[in-house]
Amino acid sequence: MTTPASAPRYPHLRRLGRSGLDVTPVCVGGSPLGSMPQLYGHEVSDDAAIATVLRTFAGPFNFLDTSNNYGDGASERRIGAAIVAHGGLPEGFVLATKVDRDARTGDFSGARVRASVHESLERLGVDRFDLLYLHDPEAMSFEAGMVPGGAFDTMVALREEGVAGAIGVAGGLVSLIRRYVETDAFDVLLTHNRYTLLDRSAAGLIDAAVARGMGVVNAAPYGGGMLAKGPAERPLYAYGGGRSSMADVAARMEEACARHGVPLAAAALLFSTRDPRIHSTVVGVSSPERLDQTQALLAHDVPAELWERLEELAPEAEHWLPEA
Repeated sequence: MTTPASAPRYPHLRRLGRSGLDVTPVCVGGSPLGSMPQLYGHEVSDDAAIATVLRTFAGPFNFLDTSNNYGDGASERRIGAAIVAHGGLPEGFVLATKVDRDARTGDFSGARVRASVHESLERLGVDRFDLLYLHDPEAMSFEAGMVPGGAFDTMVALREEGVAGAIGVAGGLVSLIRRYVETDAFDVLLTHNRYTLLDRSAAGLIDAAVARGMGVVNAAPYGGGMLAKGPAERPLYAYGGGRSSMADVAARMEEACARHGVPLAAAALLFSTRDPRIHSTVVGVSSPERLDQTQALLAHDVPAELWERLEELAPEAEHWLPEA
């Protein structure tokens, strides 16, 4: 990949498990850059998305995550345009994307994995990936993913061929993703919405990944916005996947945070970034201002008394999201 002569400094780097990559505690999530108002409630223009990526390149975060299917490829195209405008990726910057099934046919074969990679390479304008994930494999059975020459075999082959420096598995269905983790073939785990202040159902999955030396990336620490904007504005957890009673718990957490002068969003983000098992936390952004807000949230000091209260309020139910 082309890199410019000067590069920003990235403090507080963490080794992403056996991937060998060094990443910041926050990973910039590129899903909103694809402009998906059905999820996020607002449109994101080309100019706004490109400006956000260029601001990301200025630091302090060195990790950017996207996917083949975010906005039907719009996220990758816009990131690619920003890479061109910047004159290449900054030195030390880690770019990750994901392979996806064919959105029209549902095909998730080995051939589709290779086609997905080709599309992403073209959109992003790079010749290889630092990190490449198998994305949402719950779209097929585990047995279908593991057939000879299928998605799993092709992911391993792409790493062996040097198309990807490291490979990961990214999804939300804990029981299925654990089966992929237990193959011991992947370098990185990405789980989303299952390890937050409200839902701890991925805790065992994270432990299993750490025991294998894998990197762990935790996405959606705000549970689709409920823990960022508050349950009054975002009453649905994970875009509607959680139980309605989660909003009541979130409201009590918000009240506890307010008594200590800490935004609920800060506690939600720090809950993930302070966990030593989690190497990076994905926060979706759609504007340069959102990056500044994320930095400000990280700077909050959450007292031990508040952490204790949040643990008391944490739901007793292990699973708040459907497993099938």
